[in-house]
Amino acid sequence: MTAAFDLQTMLGTFEEGSENKIQQIPVENLIPYHNHKFQLYTGERKEDMEESIRQNGILTPLIVQPLSTSVQKYEILIGHNRWNCAKSIGKATVPAIVKTGLTAEEAEMYVIESNIIQRGFNNLKVSEQAAVIAQRHHEMFSQGKRNDIIKELKILNGESVATFDALRQKSNEGVDTAKNIASDYGLCRTFVVQLIRISKLNDDLKEWIDNKVLAVRSGVELSFLSEEEQRIVFEQAKDFKIDMKIAKQLRNAAGTLTKEKIHEIVSGMSDAPKRKAVRVSYKTYSRYFPEGTATEEIEDVISKALAFFFSTNIDESKQRV
Repeated sequence: MTAAFDLQTMLGTFEEGSENKIQQIPVENLIPYHNHKFQLYTGERKEDMEESIRQNGILTPLIVQPLSTSVQKYEILIGHNRWNCAKSIGKATVPAIVKTGLTAEEAEMYVIESNIIQRGFNNLKVSEQAAVIAQRHHEMFSQGKRNDIIKELKILNGESVATFDALRQKSNEGVDTAKNIASDYGLCRTFVVQLIRISKLNDDLKEWIDNKVLAVRSGVELSFLSEEEQRIVFEQAKDFKIDMKIAKQLRNAAGTLTKEKIHEIVSGMSDAPKRKAVRVSYKTYSRYFPEGTATEEIEDVISKALAFFFSTNIDESKQRV
């Protein structure tokens, strides 16, 4: 295990001057992680955490890293909800461990893996699951470093790591990436692939999926549209439901979609029978109508003539029967 992820070192050295000691940091000196993909607690869950902090304080320190642009500011890696709740109830400071020298990859791992451990993957929103799976699939994370961080976080939470170590020893190299990820999170491979596609949707369409306005499979089809096409789909489809049939039509037209075409598809107009234009020859027109006759008058005369024609023919047919 590298020194950056050795929890025993991190928590076991609290003397003055140690970069791993727990410090009290003013809440106003902390800012959320720049690429935080997880929604903060709201409602009853937030209220419960606020009450817990009032009664017991913050039992588990935040993990933060110093901002290179400011001496006194720190970016939160772990503990966004604890910080937010502490701030809401008027706490001036929060306990935190300052991690220095982390790479961008390592910082990202702290954020992702801590949220999975604390919330549970199945409790994440679909869009949050998609963000996690996409990053794993693109192999942004070194598996060795990821394992070290997971172990560190489990120790920090007071959990046993014996089972984790045993499973880690059994990990298979060279396995299909999507299949490996599916195994890690208890998902089927197909759903993993779908989540990877969902990660390519814009935020508005992801929100539709989280709120069950848009089905995951339909979202997969829309993920093949460009950013601009997705934006227009969101604008044009607010009053319509995008089912699988419509989503497939949009995907098939990807790259050629205009605002008008998208509206036609999402409104169902593309399936409506095309209206045929009926033309009256100039010879017929001039025979029955003076030059300059209004269109409405011509349509009225033709309508009455057709009604008379068909009613007469029906009557004659009945007489022959």
